[in-house]
Amino acid sequence: MSNPIRVTVWHEYRHEHTSDEVKKLYPDGMHMVMKAAIEEYLGAQVVVRTATLDEPEHGLTDEVLADTDVMTWWGHCAHAEVKDEIVDKVQKRVLEGMGLIVLHSGHYSKILKRLLGTTCSLRWREAAEREIIWCVNGGHPIADGLEDEKFELEHTEMYGEYFDIPAPDEQVFISWFEGGEVFRSGNCWTRGKGRIFYFRPGHETFPIYYNKNVRRVLANSVKWAAPRSSAPVRLDAPCIKEPLAPIAAKHEVDQSLHEH
Repeated sequence: MSNPIRVTVWHEYRHEHTSDEVKKLYPDGMHMVMKAAIEEYLGAQVVVRTATLDEPEHGLTDEVLADTDVMTWWGHCAHAEVKDEIVDKVQKRVLEGMGLIVLHSGHYSKILKRLLGTTCSLRWREAAEREIIWCVNGGHPIADGLEDEKFELEHTEMYGEYFDIPAPDEQVFISWFEGGEVFRSGNCWTRGKGRIFYFRPGHETFPIYYNKNVRRVLANSVKWAAPRSSAPVRLDAPCIKEPLAPIAAKHEVDQSLHEH
């Protein structure tokens, strides 16, 4: 893409209003720290806006969605409050080619479960334990610029297998936790024309989004997920009555069989 990547950072933005601990870490909201991280690493390659749950239409109006190349999504305690009609619109945009980066507890979001077709359930524990995130695909663009084959988070929430997701098209990271569990923590899929990346780190009571490696991966994933092709795509199912070439057989259609 020659034009800047148009990014919308979507955030539930509830914990910052209800938890002093989270508000102290992210006084302006996690979404503002994520926005700064993307801008820090991608600079003029991006134009970044934010949107939050309690805005009208969750901040995801038709105009915003049409003007978004890549969306990041963080949610936790209010997945059920996301309106189904907004999920429908986001899904349509992904199928059309918009990239989607789903973060941490967004694994239970309506949009990820819709796109992947599974429960996206997992094991978890909050015990401030150490996490080692191993890169298992060093040639992947999402891993670009990392200084080592692994990086550590001193304190984090554990996510463990079994993670109920379809097999990723590409696996970039796996995690090991101090308590012994492992987890597929960086996974890529394609749905329609859209690229999807799920990245595990991001618990709200730890300063995860200030970590330089997490910030780099977030920015890299935005760049990776940006639309690559402007080829048209049809998402409806039209009846093509006029063939491109003559058909020899004579056939009378019972149109009632095709009515819904």
